Amino acid sequence: MRNFKKYFILSIFLLLLQGCSKKSDDDLIIIWHNMRPEEKQVLRDQINEFMKLNPGFKVIELYKETEEMRSGFIIAAIGGQGPDLIYGPSDQIGPFEEMQIIIPLDSLFEQEYFEKFNSRALIRSNGKIWQLADKLGNHLTLVYNKKFIQTPPKTDKELIELGKQNTIDFDGDGKIDRYGLVWNYTEPYFFIPFLTGFGGWIFDENYRPTLNTLQMINALNFIKDLRDKYKIIPNEADYDIADMLFKEGKAAMIINGDWSWSSYGNAGIDYGIAPLPKIESTGLHCKPMVAPKGYSINANVKPEKIKKIKKLLEFLLSPEKQLETASKVKTFPSRKEVYDEEMFKSDEVLVNSQVQIQNGVGLPIVTEMRAIWDAMRPPYQAVLGGAILPENAAKEMQLLAERKIKEIREENEQSTFGFYFQFFLLALTVFLLFLIRKQIYAFIKNLKEDLFAYALTLPALIILLAVILYPFVYNVILSFSNMSLSKIRGWSIIGLHQYYKVFQEQQFYSVFIKTLIWTFINVFFHVTIGVALAILLNRDLPGKSIFRVLLILPWAIPQYITALTWRGMFNYEYGAINIILTKIFGLGPVEWLKSPTEAFAAAITTNIWLGFPFMMVIALGALQSIPQELYEAADIDGAKWRHKLFNITIPLIKPVMIPAIVLGVIWTFNNLNVIWLVSNAGEPSDSTHILVSYVYKAAFNFYRFGFAAAFSMIIFLILFAFNIFVMRKSKAEESVY
Repeated sequence: MRNFKKYFILSIFLLLLQGCSKKSDDDLIIIWHNMRPEEKQVLRDQINEFMKLNPGFKVIELYKETEEMRSGFIIAAIGGQGPDLIYGPSDQIGPFEEMQIIIPLDSLFEQEYFEKFNSRALIRSNGKIWQLADKLGNHLTLVYNKKFIQTPPKTDKELIELGKQNTIDFDGDGKIDRYGLVWNYTEPYFFIPFLTGFGGWIFDENYRPTLNTLQMINALNFIKDLRDKYKIIPNEADYDIADMLFKEGKAAMIINGDWSWSSYGNAGIDYGIAPLPKIESTGLHCKPMVAPKGYSINANVKPEKIKKIKKLLEFLLSPEKQLETASKVKTFPSRKEVYDEEMFKSDEVLVNSQVQIQNGVGLPIVTEMRAIWDAMRPPYQAVLGGAILPENAAKEMQLLAERKIKEIREENEQSTFGFYFQFFLLALTVFLLFLIRKQIYAFIKNLKEDLFAYALTLPALIILLAVILYPFVYNVILSFSNMSLSKIRGWSIIGLHQYYKVFQEQQFYSVFIKTLIWTFINVFFHVTIGVALAILLNRDLPGKSIFRVLLILPWAIPQYITALTWRGMFNYEYGAINIILTKIFGLGPVEWLKSPTEAFAAAITTNIWLGFPFMMVIALGALQSIPQELYEAADIDGAKWRHKLFNITIPLIKPVMIPAIVLGVIWTFNNLNVIWLVSNAGEPSDSTHILVSYVYKAAFNFYRFGFAAAFSMIIFLILFAFNIFVMRKSKAEESVY
């Protein structure tokens, strides 16, 4: 038996070593990308062809939404992991290059190879090439339905006139059945063409913000007039709503990018594209940002794997493959030798796409772009919501941009205090180990006696340490550090400075109060609805099993799907909520996602729907454990239902419900998914944030990692204190008998 134990323990260790050691597979290449379905299918077919031509190679492509891909790659690459290739727009190169998580391509390819590409396909920074694009553009144009419009508008006046002619209420019910123009106009990226049309831009030559200008004010007024004065665009339209309206023939024109054109053809729309119109008052064309999309290589790729990645890139970027992609998804290629092909001279879409690319402006790849987008969005959306005037919005944009750029570029150097603080942390660790020295000695002694038992639990223990303890300790250390964009590699301990900055943050207290309101309302309705439904389901009801299945569905469906579904239901013109309010109750429609209070209420409603089934299941299990004799005795004594509820049911389910409520509070307090997806990352005007979404933006929009770590530790301490307080006050862990 002793030999068996020895061999068993040895086997466990060998398996762990094998599982923990990453097998080097130089033939496996992983690509992360953000391609749309049509582009993704082309890439998949080309990868399959490459693997057939190169037996032994294995290429895996993984789709990730743009922001998820960017933040996920940063985390993975800093940790020494991540995909081999990352494919996306050129604006992500700025932070990637600064963080040194991608490698320059100059040493991989000869200069003669680069000369085969359009110069815009070579994404340069600091004299080196960091990305090689296969698609030029990634740009906005005017797309029109030829069924409604034969000649596209060339000026803003013509755009407005055609928009009026095609904005029609066919049945006279006061609801527009077809709009003249739709697009995702609430996002700054889709607003930029009109800013350039009025002669404005976001930076000066030194990349200082230039947002507080007359050109900005005029552009803001123009967008507002399209909706409120000329009424040719919907009152509310995000990307998905605008895309759907055009595909269903409910919009004559849409402003969208080259990634979408093939999907319109697949939807049966006879579409054409045209350059964005000229603003007559300035004589300038509306110039969209042009951001090529291409490949970059992870800095963690081993040198021996580089040659194989090069071979794959040469295949995917070959003239044949670019022609194939261009013909299928109508994107403009980057290889110069294909431009003489007939399709680029005769295909209306590709010809006009090239015109728009030439009449565009390059999207700056500097890291400061993150600050520009986040500075523009709140005031811009506040103008659309009628909260502030364009003049005030331009001033606020400028101030926010300057402050956010300063935050991105903050450099907190290590001071003498930081050195002493490190010594204090070391001394504290030694002191804590001294205090538990007896427990450590007892553990070591017990380990020798029960080595076999510990060997059985070792895999779970290692996973626990890797998944929970190590990230927690690492986060604690980061919270005392100056880790940020400028200190991504050489960060150091600086003490409590980040905690001080959290409490100095202007929005901390308002977001904290909003988080408390969010948590209290959600948990209150989770518990009351859940317990009420559990009491009903605990009775003998016909079809009870069917009701149980139906009521558990909100919890069973992934949050991502549910949140996006509810966001669509809250749409002003086409959402189910407003249709119910107007058709059934005779009330006016509510602009749920346009004003802060209503948007916050929409997010709360969605989360209530998601959360009550969990409490219902917990309460139902607790109810079924209550002896039926107690209720029978109460009936004999003539007790009313409320007496039984407050004297039997609630006291006996309390030991089960209190821990569930505590868990529900923690989940709700930290529920990023719902607040992020329903409110579209805090819209409108960054007014629907809770603490966890605010921390996410600090970490991955502004790269303030030390600040975000300190912020998250404060959230942890708040929830930890709440947990201790509730459990002690409620005495839920004590038996009720």
